[in-house]
Order: sequence, then C-alpha cells, then structure tokens
Amino acid sequence: MTQFSRRPVLGLLAGLTLMPKLALGQTPLRIEINEGVIEPVPFAIPDFVPENGAGGQYAQSLARVIANNLSGTGLLREIPPSAHVGRITSFDSPVQFSDWRAINARALITGAVRVNGSQITVKFRLFDVVSGQQLGDGLQLDGSTDAWRRMAHRVSDQVYQRLTGESGYFDSRVVFIAESGPRNNRRKQVAIMDQDGENTQYLTDGTALTFAPRFSPTGDRILFTSYETGFPRIYVMDVASRRRQIIGDQPGEMTFAPRFSPDGQSVVYSLSVNGTTDLFLLNLGSGQRWQLTNTSSIDTAPSFSPDGTRLIFESDRSGTSQLYAMPISGGQPQRISQGQGRYSTPVWSPRGDLVAFTKQHNGRFHIGVMRVDGSNERLLTASFLDEGPTWSPNGRVIMFTREQAGGDPSLMSVDITGRNLRTIPTPGPASDPSWSPLLP
Repeated sequence: MTQFSRRPVLGLLAGLTLMPKLALGQTPLRIEINEGVIEPVPFAIPDFVPENGAGGQYAQSLARVIANNLSGTGLLREIPPSAHVGRITSFDSPVQFSDWRAINARALITGAVRVNGSQITVKFRLFDVVSGQQLGDGLQLDGSTDAWRRMAHRVSDQVYQRLTGESGYFDSRVVFIAESGPRNNRRKQVAIMDQDGENTQYLTDGTALTFAPRFSPTGDRILFTSYETGFPRIYVMDVASRRRQIIGDQPGEMTFAPRFSPDGQSVVYSLSVNGTTDLFLLNLGSGQRWQLTNTSSIDTAPSFSPDGTRLIFESDRSGTSQLYAMPISGGQPQRISQGQGRYSTPVWSPRGDLVAFTKQHNGRFHIGVMRVDGSNERLLTASFLDEGPTWSPNGRVIMFTREQAGGDPSLMSVDITGRNLRTIPTPGPASDPSWSPLLP
C-alpha cells in the first residue's frame, strides 16, 4: 500500500442525536448510536473540486467511495447529487447553507483534489448544515495516485468519527477464502481485499486446500491452515512479500485454528495428536510452546482478549460444543455459554466487552454476541448457515459467512445492534473472513 502523509485534525466531535425522530434545531450535529429505531441522517457530498486539470479524473470517484462507505453504515443516508440545488465550485468559498437546507441535508462534505504527475492531494471539510458550522478542522492527504481509494477511506473514517465519536473502520482490509470451481471439487485460495470488497488480490494459488486465515494485530502478516503437506499445518505469511513458513510443525501432529496474540509475538492454536485436540501457545521468536489444555475433548477456535490475559474457545467437554474462558497463564476453564444449542467460533471484540459467536439451534444458524461472562446473549442473524464472525476494528460491525440451502457461500456484515444486514461484494463465492486493524 502506498503511504501518504496526514495533517492532524483537531476538534473531532460535534454532536447531533440520532433517535427514532430527529429534533431539528441549532444544536450541533452528532449521531448517538442506541438500541432504538434509527432514521439515517441525510447528508450531501458533491463531487470534489478539481484544482487542476489532472484532478478531474478523481473528483467524482473520491466522492462516490466516501458516499458509499458512509451510506453503508446504515446511520447516514446520501441525498443524491441529482437533487442538489447548490454547487461547490471552489473549496475555499463560503458555503451557501440555505441551498443545502432546501434539500433537507443535515451534514455536508466538501472536498478538493489536485494531481501533479503521480502525486495526489486530497482535502475535505465537514459542515453541520442546520447550524451553519464547520465540524473540526480540515484534513489534507498527500500521496501517490495509486492510494486514492485509501485516501477516500481515510476521509470516511474522519467523517464517521466526527459524527459518532467512535473510531472508523473504512481504512482496513479483509482476508478471506475465495472459492471457485464445482462444489465437489472446490478450489480455495487465501485472498485479501479492501473492507468494501474492492482491490481483491490472491495470496495463494489454490493448489492446496486452505482455510481460516487470520490477521496479525499490525495487519502485515496472516496465519492460515493448509493441507499442502497432506495434513493440516499452520503457515504464517508476510502480506507484502508473500513469503511464508510453517510454524509449530512436528511429525504426527495436525495443527489448525490459529490466532495471533495481541502483541503479535505468539500464536494460540489447536493441536491434534493421538486422538486428542488441545490448545497450545507458541512463541514465534523462540519456537517454544506451552500446552494450555489437556483433556480428552476437542478444544479449538481460541481467541485472545484484547489485553492478552485470557482466552475464549469452543470445547465439547460438556457433551456438546460450548464456549469456555480461561486465563492464558492456565487454570480451570469456565463455561460461559448458557443458552440452548451449540456454540462455536468465539471471537473477542476489540473493545473487550463482547464476544461474537456462531450458534446452532433448532435447525438454524445464528451470529450472536454476549458479554464476556456469558450474560446478555443476543442473536443478530438467522439463516440456513451463518458462521465464523469477525469484528471490524472499532467493534461496531461483524462480518461473517452465509450460505443458503444449495447455494454458494458469501460474506455478510451486520451492526452489533442487529441492524443493517448487508452483502459484501466479492469476485465469487467467499468464506472465512478476518478483518484487519486500521491500516497504519
């Protein structure tokens, strides 16, 4: 990814309340996310102003990516450019707010773009239309033209943060399994894309079965499991160079379901040998490993707490697949899932307050969340097959795999309130998503 500089933004938040009904007045613009019925806040984003001839080819594209990102949250609704009364012809000219109030816009995003050779400069401002005030300082991004989409994602993150008070999640990527070919001979490749489904790249060639890719905390490495040797083995890959190596490989052992520790220095995974499957922790630097569980049950799908002190995992030690938590230092695991049905694929939220999971009950699959002690369980989805949740970097959105009866798998996302269920575009059938942190 081409790097670019960012000039800091001050005063990131000014507030409007988003409730079942929106009270219009001279209060600052802020979106308050709650459990009520959300009426999306209308916003306008004209094409960015080209500040030279070469900037013209990016003026509309930048605005469209930002508009799609923000509309995709379900919290904001774009007023289409065809309905605009006013026009923005100069980035520095005063805004005629009456033109934007006339179309009932609550927020206005303006921007400008200049291109010199292979370098691009993008600027933006955000306004509260009702109060006629600018929200925060302007932002300028400078970098390679190859990074224009990433600049649009950065602008989207800043708008989102100013309107909600939460960090954004648009400048991030997703690694997943791209599937192709007939169902009885499916080719599966590890692939990576932007969070909005663009810029797909393939990291493996599909000659060996691969599954469960997982990002490192810094987003520069991934873990995945491959049958390249004939048995499941864990590989670690550098995303930029595509260099990879097997980790924790011992004769007679099968390793799978890996995840990085929050500091990126260790990997927790399942190891199966002599008919038992337990959890192990491997230090990537020294190669030293520790056995964390030791039972006759199947312990798998481990996930670290954000502070690295605890694990949550699935186990059938009670007779059916359930969720358990334990300190990383050892100790007796405690069951946290208490509802009816089978629980699997737990993932700790980046915020540390929730665990996402897959649940199977009464012939249906669900994606759900619960508190880390197992209380306040809420099911967000239901279908023939929903599984494998992964969290957005800000802990607001969950992406997962959905497969309809007789159909191909696809990637979906849902807000943790259960609203805004969306399909994520991919080149073909896709499964096993893992969301990266925000890019540096």
